[in-house]
Amino acid sequence: MSKQIPLKVVDDGGMYQSAPKVYPREVDGRFQRLRTIAAWLLLGLFYLMPWMSWEGRQAVLFDLPARKFHVFSITFWPQDFVFLAMLLMIAAFALFFFTALAGRLWCGYACPQTVWTEVFIAMERLCEGDRGRQMKLDASPWNRDKLLRKGAKHTLWIVFALWTGFTFVGFFTPIRTLGLEVSMWTLGGWEWFWILFYAFATWGNAGFLRDQVCIYMCPYARFQGAMFDRDTLIIAYDSERGEPRGSRRKGVPSVLELPKLADGSFADGNPKLGDCIDCTICVQVCPTGIDIRDGLQYECIACGACVDACDNVMDRLGYPRGLVRYATMNTLEHKTPHVVRPRIVIYGLILLALIGSFTYAVFNRTPLIVDVLRDRNALYRELGDGAIENAYTFKIVNKDIVAHRYSVRILDGGDGLTLSANAADVKVEAEGVANVAITVQSAAGAVKGQREVVFEVSASDGDLRRTQKSRFFGPF
Repeated sequence: MSKQIPLKVVDDGGMYQSAPKVYPREVDGRFQRLRTIAAWLLLGLFYLMPWMSWEGRQAVLFDLPARKFHVFSITFWPQDFVFLAMLLMIAAFALFFFTALAGRLWCGYACPQTVWTEVFIAMERLCEGDRGRQMKLDASPWNRDKLLRKGAKHTLWIVFALWTGFTFVGFFTPIRTLGLEVSMWTLGGWEWFWILFYAFATWGNAGFLRDQVCIYMCPYARFQGAMFDRDTLIIAYDSERGEPRGSRRKGVPSVLELPKLADGSFADGNPKLGDCIDCTICVQVCPTGIDIRDGLQYECIACGACVDACDNVMDRLGYPRGLVRYATMNTLEHKTPHVVRPRIVIYGLILLALIGSFTYAVFNRTPLIVDVLRDRNALYRELGDGAIENAYTFKIVNKDIVAHRYSVRILDGGDGLTLSANAADVKVEAEGVANVAITVQSAAGAVKGQREVVFEVSASDGDLRRTQKSRFFGPF
């Protein structure tokens, strides 16, 4: 298996030094456009999905009081906890697979912290201006202009954060009912608490903590090195091409265009400046404030902002793009990269097996649960004519979206046993639960001791059926 690559830790001047505020510079480029598209898609799903209806109810609703999770046409019950466990395993192995293959794509393009931070930064630019104006505004004394700009920014942040908290709670409480209760000020205390809690968390994380969440609070930044190897796609600075750094006038050829000898030295024997002009724009656009030219660092979230910034500079100079780019360590060292390698194969096979198993289990599960409980107050009852009677409670759960009628019969061990009349027709509403008391009788002397019986509950209007074992007791 390939060797892992170390993450470089850059000295920040002291372990307890206060982290300075990062003012990311606005950048345009292909990766920034991809991030914008991803943010619109993810935010659209988050804010619009609770308002979608499906067969007369909210399409996605995690109804905790009723212990039902509705996801479009599928309803998950507490008995379906195994599916949640499988989803968590799929998420874990997907993280391992994509991190080993392409680095921190999740962090740079899809992590909620990244997406919401981008939205808050856009609001900040709208109210306070670009990077330079923000720095100047923060350094200036308080005056009317600063107060208005800061007030407008925080007003937008708070409104957006409150809407985020409201939407989040709308996944657990029907959002239309929630909106009506908010408008009428009849919302319960817990709903208010959770709306304000998630609004405060959004306002604090995306407005103030930002890169500190990624660097200090997120554990992924710390253990990503265990999943990286020399063939993992990362954002890297080509130091061989870029060094030594230095400014130059436009028209100076790129080092890629200069003739070289077989040993890699320049033909005229004179050292040449690298393609990096030391403009530091790659540092200015970084949302975590690192210098990618110092090597791979755990603070890097692989957002591609520095790639776009450097490509723009190379375009202005007339140099080829790619001084800062997505690459592997082997590629930078002119070695053959290996996309297919043991850890990728293992993670991929496990991930495919989990996804396949989950899909098959979800779409082939039986929407019928049966539980049979014997009456524990009496082992059996002896009737006046000597017959023996046992009492049972059948708990029938209909997870289907339509009502069904069920009948109960003894499938095995039922010689000489008869069920009460109410076992012939049991109606259970859609996504409902029915508790039915059913008695089983045997003729006098027909059963001695205990006998194992197998009950079958089947739908009279479909192919749904389940079996459940129990025991019938008689005199010993």
